[in-house]
Amino acid sequence: MTTPPTTSALRLEEITAANLEAALGIRVRPEQEFAVSPVVKSLAEAYVHPGVAWPRLVVDGERPVGFLMAFFDIDWRGDGSLIRSGLWRLNIQADEQGRGYGRFAVESVARQIRDRGGEELYVTWHPGTHGPEDFYLGLGFRDTGERSGSETVGVLALERVQE
Repeated sequence: MTTPPTTSALRLEEITAANLEAALGIRVRPEQEFAVSPVVKSLAEAYVHPGVAWPRLVVDGERPVGFLMAFFDIDWRGDGSLIRSGLWRLNIQADEQGRGYGRFAVESVARQIRDRGGEELYVTWHPGTHGPEDFYLGLGFRDTGERSGSETVGVLALERVQE
């Protein structure tokens, strides 16, 4: 049995030439593939959305265990009336799921948004038996009632951290 990760061993790494292959090797469980795009698509989207997309490798010690991509200050409706930040993608390696890496990833994005002055973290998810809805709701996200295509839009209110 593997022990849960310790916070001190967990970190996010910028995607570079040195860790690109590790990032591309992150695979979710086959039954989850309907719910999240592969890392290669996320990196292509990050390339065409510089300054908005924030792709990172989730690393435990020296072991890559996941990939996340956040977005900051996007024009949600395309007309300038609604600016949002949130989690665009979250891929946790199939055999590493259930060990706290997803929670760490969401908390890391929340910290980035708070540091940038944001008060809410948005995410979308595909509904379905093997989808991530229970994971997000368990972290405190609430369904906004909105849909983005076929996906549910969720939001997490971010508490201000007192220094």
